[in-house]
Amino acid sequence: MAARDTSSLLVVGLLLFFHTWGAWAIAEVNMEDRVDVRLDDTAQINCMFSTEDGLGGTIIQWFYVTRTGEKQRIYYLESGLSYPEKGTPFSDRISVNGTGATEGVVLTINKVQLKDELEFICYVKSLTDGTAEGRTKLRVFQTPATPTIVGVQKGISIQEESMSKIGTCEVTNGYPKPNITWYKDNTPMRSIPGEVNVLPSITIESTGLYSVKSELAMKVVKEDADAHFYCEVTYFAPGEETMMVETSPINITVYYPHTDIIMWVESPKGKIKEGDNVVIQCSGNGNNPYTTFSIKGGENLSADTSELVVENITRLDSGKYECFALDMESFEEISTNITVFVNYLEDVVIKPGKIMEVPQGDEREATCNALSSLPTQTAWFKNGEEVVKGHTLALKDATFDTAGTYVCVVTAEEVEGLERSGTMRVYIEGQPVILTPDITEMEESPEKTVDLNCYVQGYPYPTVTWSTSEGKILPATSETETDDGVISTASVKVTGDIIVFCNATNSLGEDSVTFNIKAKGSGVIIAVIIICILLLAILGSVLYFLYKKGKICGRSGKQDLSKGKAGKDNIVVEMKSDNTEEAVLLGVNGEKQLPSDQ
Repeated sequence: MAARDTSSLLVVGLLLFFHTWGAWAIAEVNMEDRVDVRLDDTAQINCMFSTEDGLGGTIIQWFYVTRTGEKQRIYYLESGLSYPEKGTPFSDRISVNGTGATEGVVLTINKVQLKDELEFICYVKSLTDGTAEGRTKLRVFQTPATPTIVGVQKGISIQEESMSKIGTCEVTNGYPKPNITWYKDNTPMRSIPGEVNVLPSITIESTGLYSVKSELAMKVVKEDADAHFYCEVTYFAPGEETMMVETSPINITVYYPHTDIIMWVESPKGKIKEGDNVVIQCSGNGNNPYTTFSIKGGENLSADTSELVVENITRLDSGKYECFALDMESFEEISTNITVFVNYLEDVVIKPGKIMEVPQGDEREATCNALSSLPTQTAWFKNGEEVVKGHTLALKDATFDTAGTYVCVVTAEEVEGLERSGTMRVYIEGQPVILTPDITEMEESPEKTVDLNCYVQGYPYPTVTWSTSEGKILPATSETETDDGVISTASVKVTGDIIVFCNATNSLGEDSVTFNIKAKGSGVIIAVIIICILLLAILGSVLYFLYKKGKICGRSGKQDLSKGKAGKDNIVVEMKSDNTEEAVLLGVNGEKQLPSDQ
């Protein structure tokens, strides 16, 4: 009985084995090892399977593996019946495309979250071919924000005994965790005990994203003053891609002591002359704020600064100037010096002096020079034009045209602007000579005022007087001294023909000129006056004739008063009466005379 039971069980076991072996051989599931998706995007996981059961003979279930390693079903599909499991993190975010009748289904997960980074299982069960499953890992990615770099603002001394902070790099909100690498001049930096320290720190934000910060500290050297520091951030992207982004570079201020200093004249460029504002500077080959500079030279001193300004410098400021640099940390002092020479050009000296009096026709010489630290050139000018080069001015056969102001200019051409000048006034002694005016004969309208000019050469300056032919003295309206004489002006009113004299005198002689002014229309007036006089004479004669004939004075008949012989006492006057037509003659004594008595 026992043997029979055993054989029965063996047969059943063999049948079950062969049946199961057939299912393993036929039912297959193919899935990708991993699916990459960005945060908040949609993920699609494919499950490809093969079975002979066909429609209605296959059950498909989707599971995910929890953090603790357990399987949790999230979806069930059988013979057109499908539903997501309730109460899972995926209940309202998943769907499955496909009915199971085909050889593939797709699990779609909407709005993928970081916690969705799990392993998903597609489980296929065939009624005849057995079961099979496939697994896919879902990986989630998030591109981090643009990285930032901040360098230290204060300077770093190479004399610091410990490492000094250089700067901080930071990148935020990335997934998976980004990495930061420091570079100095394109060379990656790694921690070296006692020299370089790269200190990273990682923060997991409340969102599950990573923020990474890296701080660089190092012991600086002088060459780091010119170095450029920056950070490189690498992060992962879907498709096994590694992305990279760099920060902008930063510089640091490195303090290092001076080992040598130089000194120079900043301005003016070239040679220095008296009156310049001179700027002297010095500088060292180090970069140390704890170094004090001072410049000394003569009575000039510049304390705690590397610049000395000497205003309106003179030759007394020539000499040695020294620059001192004192390191306030080590109290070591170094110095250097330069020699400053101030060029000069003294005032012009003219001999025989500023005034020279030369008799007309004579010869004289004048010399001009100026003491200078440089070679000089001399030239004489008159009225802005050069008359001679050299120190000596020779005046030969002097004339009035020789008179004037001569300017001597002494120049040190090696230094721009180094120039001095002086003047000499030359007077030519001679008796007055009146330069004849262009017009001495003129015709002007009556009542017009005429200005007359008299230009007199001569020295001592002549005295000029104006007068008329009638002996009237005219006052000068203006008088101006020139280089070689006097210009005098007088005004005269034209009332008729007039003659005006300009007289010039000095201790050496005299001269004069005559101006004839004719009044316009004066001949016509005289002719009119003569005609009028003749007419009056003719009129008088006519009246007298008429009187003699009795045509005037009330006489009605011809009567000659000369017929009656009357003495001085018998002058008779005839009187008429309009009423009686009787004429009565009265004598001188008042006696009444009858007409018959005439």
